[in-house]
Amino acid sequence: MEENKFNFSEEEVKKEQNVEKSKEEIKKDAQGLFASITKFLTELLDFRDDTDRNATIEAIKSDIPFKGATAWILVCSIFVASIGLNADSTAVVIGAMLISPLMGPILGIGMSIAINDIDTLKKSLINLATMIVLSLLTAFLFFKFFPTADIMTNELFGRTKPDLRDVFIAFFGGLALIIARTKKGTIASVIFGVAIATALMPPLCTAGYGLAHNMDYFLGAMNLFTINTIFIALATFIVLKLLRFPMLKYANSKKRKRIARLASLVAIVVMIWPTISFIDFYKQSGYQNDYNRFISDEVTSNRELWFQNGTLNGASKKITLYFNGEIAEATEVDLRNELKRYEKINDFELEISGNKNRSFDKISEAYDRAIRDLDNKDNIIAGLQKEITELQDNITVLNQEIESNSNSNGVSFTNLSRDAKVRFKDLEYFGYSKMLESKDFINIDTVSVISLKWNKSLADTIKAKKEGELKAWLTKELKQNKIIVLKE
Repeated sequence: MEENKFNFSEEEVKKEQNVEKSKEEIKKDAQGLFASITKFLTELLDFRDDTDRNATIEAIKSDIPFKGATAWILVCSIFVASIGLNADSTAVVIGAMLISPLMGPILGIGMSIAINDIDTLKKSLINLATMIVLSLLTAFLFFKFFPTADIMTNELFGRTKPDLRDVFIAFFGGLALIIARTKKGTIASVIFGVAIATALMPPLCTAGYGLAHNMDYFLGAMNLFTINTIFIALATFIVLKLLRFPMLKYANSKKRKRIARLASLVAIVVMIWPTISFIDFYKQSGYQNDYNRFISDEVTSNRELWFQNGTLNGASKKITLYFNGEIAEATEVDLRNELKRYEKINDFELEISGNKNRSFDKISEAYDRAIRDLDNKDNIIAGLQKEITELQDNITVLNQEIESNSNSNGVSFTNLSRDAKVRFKDLEYFGYSKMLESKDFINIDTVSVISLKWNKSLADTIKAKKEGELKAWLTKELKQNKIIVLKE
C-alpha cells in the first residue's frame, strides 16, 4: 500500500484555520481603526455644523460701509502703520493691524459673488475704492510732509516686490478670517481685523510712500495689495461655497439667471490675474531656488574662481556671472554643462564676464613682486639705520674731543646743556664759550660767555628772574665768578 505524501494531521489543519481566523480579525480591526481615525479627523476638521449662515451674512453686510467712526479708525491705523514702517518697527506695524477695520468690503466681495448678490457686490466695490483712496491719501500725507519720512526701510522695501509667500499669507489669512467669521458665537473681532490687516495694511502704506517719493515702489506695493485683496476674496468665496451658503433668489427668473451669469463672469475675470500671478511667482521661485543651488554648488564652492556677483533674469531666461579674473574656456564649458543639471534653469543662457586684466596669475605675480620690493626696502632701511648709528657714535666721540680741547676746566658742554634744559624747561637755546678780554690792554682775563633764548610766551619779569637763577647756577657749575649772558 502506497503512502499518501499529502497526509496532513488534524492539528495542522486546525492551525491553518486559526491563522486564517486571526487574519480576518486583524483585517476587521484595521478597518475599524481606519474608520475611527476617519471619524476623528472628520469631527476635528469639519466646521459645517458650527456655522451660523444667516448671522454671518448679516455681520459681513454690516461691516461693509465706511463712514463715521470706522473711517477715522482707518485713518489712525494707517498713520500708526506708516510710522512703524518708517521706523522699521515690526511691533508698531502689528499694533496698527490690531485697530485696522479693513475686513468689510473684501469679505463683501467674496460673499456677494458666492451667494449671487449683485447689490452687495456693488456696495462692496464702492466702499473698497473709498477705503483705498482714504488710506493712500493718509499715507501719502505722512510720507510727504513728515520729517525723515523719505527714508527707505526694510519694512517698506519688503512690500514693493511681491512673491509667492505673500500670496499664501493673503490666502490663508483670508481662510482664517472667513472660517472664524462663520463660527457660531462670538470670537474677538480683532482676530478678523488682524487676518486682513496682515496682508493689506503694509502694502497700502508703502503705496503711499511710493506716491510721495518713488512711483516704482507705488506700483510694486499696489500690485501686492491687489493680489492680496483678490486672494482674500477668493478664500471667502471658496469657504462660503463649501459651506453651501444659500444663493440669493430673485422673483424674476431671467434676472436671477442674468445675475448668476454676471457673478460667475466676475469671478472668472477676477481669478485670471491672481492665477497668472501665482503661476509667475511659482516659476520665479523655482528659478531662484535652482539658481541659488547652482551658485552654491558649482560656483562659490570652486576655490579657483574669484566670484563677485551674478544676476538672474527669468523673463529673458538669462544668467550673468561676474568674476574678478580671467576665466578659462574649459571652466566656462564646465559651468554651462553643470547648469543643465538643474531642471528649472537648464534652458537658461549663461553669460560669463571675467576681468582679463586682473587674472589670478597676474595678481599673484604682482603680490610676489610687492613682497620682494618690501624685503629689499627693509634691507636698505636696516643698512641706513646702521650707518646712522655709526655716525651718531662718531659725532659723540668728536664732541667729546672738542669739549676736552676747549674746556680746560673739564666741564662737558653736553652735560651742561642737558642739565640746563632739565632745570629750565622754558629754555629754547643754550650756548657756552670762553672769551679773552683786557680792560687796560695789558692784563688779559678769561670770561665765560653764555647765549640764551627763552620761550616767547614767557613774560619779561619771569625771564629776568630765570636768568638770575641760571647765572647763579652756572657760576657754581663753572666755578667762575665772571659770566656774561647774551640774550637772543
